[in-house]
Amino acid sequence: MAAYCVLINFTEQGIRTIRDGAKRVEAARELAKSLGVEFNDMHLCMGPYDVMVHLKAPNDEAIAKFTLAIASRGNVRTTTMRTFPEQDYRKMLAELPA
Repeated sequence: MAAYCVLINFTEQGIRTIRDGAKRVEAARELAKSLGVEFNDMHLCMGPYDVMVHLKAPNDEAIAKFTLAIASRGNVRTTTMRTFPEQDYRKMLAELPA
């Protein structure tokens, strides 16, 4: 399965209702599961993003559905990046043309 990092910012609505945040995380976990997406871990962040989530999914379409669904609720905006583990990075380096 492919790995993804989703960077999240709270909207004005999301921060106004932040006390519901734990419930929203659980709802996101359930949504991910229903789409075949593995919700690996979540971290609160300091800096330009509020939250970072690591996910694994069978394809980009599943991640797109997940991020569209959570963003459509109005509490967050997302930036999604496809990521590669170190093992894949090393393999890519070894296969670079001379």
